[in-house]
Amino acid sequence: MRCFLLIYLVLALFFTSWEPLKAQTKLSLKRKAVTDSTLHQGQPKPEVVIDFPNVNKIPYYENRRILREINRLERRRQYDKALPILREYVDNFGIENFSRNTPLLWRLAQLYERVNDMAHAKAYYRLAIKHHRADLQNIKQYYDSLEAKTKSFYVPLHYYYELVEYRKSVNTFQPPKGVYTNMGPDINSKYEDYGPTINANTERLIFTSRRNRGPAINSGYNEDLFYTDNTNGAWEQAKSFGKPINSVYNEGSACLSKDGQTLYFARCDCPDSYGNCDLYVAKKMKNDTWGNVKNLGLQVNSPSWDSQPALSQNEDTLYFASDRLGGFGTSDIYFTYKQKNGRWAPAQNMGPVINTRENEVSPFFHPKYQVLYFSSRGQLLNNGDFDIYKTYRVNGRWQEPRNIGPLVNGKGSEYYFTIDGKSQNLYYARSEENDLKNLDLFSFPLPMEAHPLAVTRLEGTLLDSVTNQPLTGIVSVIDLTNGIEVASKYIRKDGSFDFDLIDKNRYMLLIQSPDFFSVEKEIDLKQDTVFKIMTSAIDYKIPLIFKNIEFDEEKSDIKPIMEPILDRIVLFMVDHPAFKLKIGGHTDGSGDLDFNTQLSQKRADSIKKYIEQKGKIPEGRIEAWGYGSSEQLREEKTEEDRRINRRVEFKLIKPEPANFKE
Repeated sequence: MRCFLLIYLVLALFFTSWEPLKAQTKLSLKRKAVTDSTLHQGQPKPEVVIDFPNVNKIPYYENRRILREINRLERRRQYDKALPILREYVDNFGIENFSRNTPLLWRLAQLYERVNDMAHAKAYYRLAIKHHRADLQNIKQYYDSLEAKTKSFYVPLHYYYELVEYRKSVNTFQPPKGVYTNMGPDINSKYEDYGPTINANTERLIFTSRRNRGPAINSGYNEDLFYTDNTNGAWEQAKSFGKPINSVYNEGSACLSKDGQTLYFARCDCPDSYGNCDLYVAKKMKNDTWGNVKNLGLQVNSPSWDSQPALSQNEDTLYFASDRLGGFGTSDIYFTYKQKNGRWAPAQNMGPVINTRENEVSPFFHPKYQVLYFSSRGQLLNNGDFDIYKTYRVNGRWQEPRNIGPLVNGKGSEYYFTIDGKSQNLYYARSEENDLKNLDLFSFPLPMEAHPLAVTRLEGTLLDSVTNQPLTGIVSVIDLTNGIEVASKYIRKDGSFDFDLIDKNRYMLLIQSPDFFSVEKEIDLKQDTVFKIMTSAIDYKIPLIFKNIEFDEEKSDIKPIMEPILDRIVLFMVDHPAFKLKIGGHTDGSGDLDFNTQLSQKRADSIKKYIEQKGKIPEGRIEAWGYGSSEQLREEKTEEDRRINRRVEFKLIKPEPANFKE
C-alpha cells in the first residue's frame, strides 16, 4: 500500500457522513467506571504485581520439607492445596532463586491457570520467562498464545513516516516538527554522544560525549559531560562542564536537581572510586562554578560499575544502574533513598518485575508523574537490541513494564530516555540497526505510547453486521486535541484492538481494509471505553448500489449530495492501488432506448472522471459502461420500480491473490 494509507488517513477526516445501502456502519459505546479512589491523573488501574520481601534481605531461600509437601500434593493432583503452599514458598524467594528455581514460578503459574486465575497465572509466567536461563521457545509460544487477545500488532514504521510527511500540509493535525530528528552538529559529534537528561525548570540538557580524544586513564577516549541550554525554542551549541566536573578520568550520565544547584554523575577509573565507575555529587558554588565533588560512598556504590543516576520527583530517591554481584542479570536498576539524617540508605535492587536475566540500564524518573522509564534487553516485548519501557508506581508497587512502542523503539538500540517537564518532547540516544556503537542524540515530539498520561483504555471490536464475524484491517487513532502521534495497529484475528490514550481528549478513529469501506468515528474520550463497530463486508461477487447516487432527470452532472459517497470510493481506490473498478450506468425503461443508453454512458463517464481526478487514479484502473435500460432489476409497474432501475452500480475487482499488508 506504500504511501496510499497516509492519503486515506488524511482525506477520510473530511468525509464522515455517508449511507451506502450495503455498507451501513454502527457504533455502540460503553464506559468503564473507575471506582478506585486512590487513582489519580497519570496512573493506570492497579494490576497483579507480586511482592518479594526477601529480595534485598537474603540471596537464596530453600525449605526442602515444604518442597516435598508441594510435590506430594501435585502428584496426588490436590492442586487447590498445593497452590497456597507454593505461593508462600515463592514469596520467600531471594534474588538467586529466580535463576535457580524458575521452574517453581512456572509451576505456580500453571496452578493459577488451573483455578482460572489468569491474572496471577500470566504474572508468574512473565517472571519465569524473564528469569529462566534455558531455551524457552516452547514456553514463550505458549505464553504468547495466552496473550493473543491483548498483544499489539503495530503497523510497520514506514507507514507512520509517510503519514507524518503527508500531515504537514493539514493544519488540523498540528503535525510534529520531526520524527527521529537528529539534534544536529551543534549537539552531536562524530563520536558517541549519549546519556541526555533535561532539567525541567531550567531547560538545560546535559549529556555525555566521547568527542574529547585527549589523554584519559585506562581508555582510548576521554568521556566528559556537556550541556546545552534551550533559548527561544532552539538548543545552543554544546559546552563542556569543564573542571572540576570533567577530568582526566571518565565522567558521564548526569542528572541535575530541580534548582540546578546539585549535580549527580558517574566517574570512572578514579583513585577514590570503590569500583570501576562510581556515583558522585557536586554542588554549584556562588560564582556559578562547580565544586565540592564527593563520592556517594559504599552505601550507594559497589566494587563494580555504578552509573546513570536519576532523581525522583521529591529528590529523595536516587535510581541508577549497576552490574554489581548479586543481581538478577548482567546489570540491574537499583535505588537508594535519603534517610532522616540526610544520608543515603544502602542501595536496594528494584526487584524481578523491573529487572531480568539480561541488562536493564539508564533509568529516568518523570519530573511530574510516578512513572519510571528505563532501557532493557530482557523484557518480553523487545523490538530491537535495547528498548525503552515505562513502569507506573501504583499503590506503592511498580507495575509490569510497558514497551513505549515502535515510534521510539526501532531495530537498533535505544538508551537514556528523558522527557521535558511538559511531556511534549523526548530526548534519547539511539543507534542504527547496522551500527550499534555510533550513538547520537535524537529528539522528537513525545508519541502517545511513551506519554505518562496515556493510561485510559480505548477498546474496540470490529464485526461484520451480517455474519457477526470479526473483520481485519488497520486501525489508526488521530489525537485531535493536541496532535500527539499514535502508532497504527493491525486489528487482531478476533476483531479486537485497543489503545492507551489520554483522558478527556478528542480522537478520530480511522479503520481501513480491502474487506470494507473505511470507517471514521470521532470520540470524546471520558474514562475507559469499550465499543463495538458493526459494518458490512464488501461482497466482490455482486455490485454495490449507493442510495445517494441519483442524477437529475436527463442530466449527468455530479451533484453535491453524491460527493461523500464517491469520495469513499476514491479513498478505497487510492488506498488499494491493485484494485480495479467497473462503473455501470442504468436508466429506467421510459423514453428512447438510444437516448437512455447514451445518458447512462455519460453518467458513468462523469463518475469515472470525478474519481480519477479526485484520487489522481491512473488511466486503466476504472472502466465506465452505459447499459441504458437493458439490465433492469425489476419489472416497472410503479414509479418506485422505475426509481430502483435508475441506478449506478460499482463493481470492485479484487486482485488475485490479494496482498493487504504489502
